[in-house]
Amino acid sequence: MADVPLLSGVSFSSKELQDLLVAWIALGVAFAIFFAGGGQRAVVGLLEGGVVGPLLLSLLTAGMGFLLHEVAHKVVAVRYGQIAEFRADYGMLFLAVVSALAGFIFAAPGAVYHRGRLTPREHGLIALAGPATNVALAVLFLPLFFVGVLLGSEFLALSGSRGLTINLFLAAFNMLPFGPLDGKTVIGWSKAVFAAFFVPTLVLALGALFVGFGF
Repeated sequence: MADVPLLSGVSFSSKELQDLLVAWIALGVAFAIFFAGGGQRAVVGLLEGGVVGPLLLSLLTAGMGFLLHEVAHKVVAVRYGQIAEFRADYGMLFLAVVSALAGFIFAAPGAVYHRGRLTPREHGLIALAGPATNVALAVLFLPLFFVGVLLGSEFLALSGSRGLTINLFLAAFNMLPFGPLDGKTVIGWSKAVFAAFFVPTLVLALGALFVGFGF
């Protein structure tokens, strides 16, 4: 099937768009259940109290944070001449929903796979693009929190606080220098870049979690 050009110089196949949509919805459902307290009681509470608001909140914060992280990998990979495409991991998406029903959350929606020749710097920048996008999103969510507070809008304030906290956490977690995480690739390219990005992001993420910002 023909690719769909959604960004300048970057196109998405119909299969890729389908995977992105399914991952976004599955993550939205999983995090809506998790934010409601997890477990069957959370599901009952959502059904009784209205599911639209909590689902929309999760789609805008956790869902967008995860998906734009992956899209950023693809965009930078394509800029470096790679053939790159996102593929959802349907088993892990199912696990995300099941774990939320069990009272905790484990989310790994899929990954961007790319092929082509790369220098260590290019490989490192592709890896860094995901966490950097999460930090940028966190910055964008912060004023939304204050706007919500000023306007007395609980939805806007909660969107801002959760969006900031989730994206800082995603950035810090993905920068851990272990296994398949982005941090291992970045530190393999440049320890200085890794430290300059990871240390302040980790401090901010822990600070947000410590004060309970967004939860």
